[in-house]
Amino acid sequence: MVTKLMTYHRRPSTTTASASASASAAGTVTATSSASDWGLLLIRLTFGLLMAGHGAQKLFGIFGGKGLGETGKGFAALGYQPGKLFAVIGGLSEFLGGLGLALGLLTPLAAAALIGVMVNAMATVTGAHGLWETDGGVEYSVCIAVVALGITATGPGRLAMDRFFRWGTGGWPQAAFALGLGGIAAAITLSL
Repeated sequence: MVTKLMTYHRRPSTTTASASASASAAGTVTATSSASDWGLLLIRLTFGLLMAGHGAQKLFGIFGGKGLGETGKGFAALGYQPGKLFAVIGGLSEFLGGLGLALGLLTPLAAAALIGVMVNAMATVTGAHGLWETDGGVEYSVCIAVVALGITATGPGRLAMDRFFRWGTGGWPQAAFALGLGGIAAAITLSL
């Protein structure tokens, strides 16, 4: 009898916890947010807006950037023909990918855009110089790709626009999608 009472009294809390976990997994927004939600927002805003600014340097020549004409010449010198077209693709990938991560909107696609650009940068510019940025190496590009992939894997948090969508919770499928799409886009670009 005591065991049945104890079991009965445990079920509501287990059911409540299970229902709460299901609601969170479904993207339901609760009234409170955690420190991890705010931490993810801080990472997304800082990282995403800096990446968007980096893309804006290429596209619009702001924030000390050279703009599309000069960036296109640089891309052409690296073997991307026509250089201006690839400068637009690279700049838009950084700009829109950065904004997507900052807002937590279409996070897997935003991450894929940044991963694709960074794989190209590593293959054509920094890969021959080793690991460290001080030697012109891949350090910076690896960090960008890993942060974008990590945000996708963990999910952008409750303070993101993606919280209403299935992919907003993060996970292995979302991370695999971002990494796969970024890799395929990079491979196509490098083969042209």
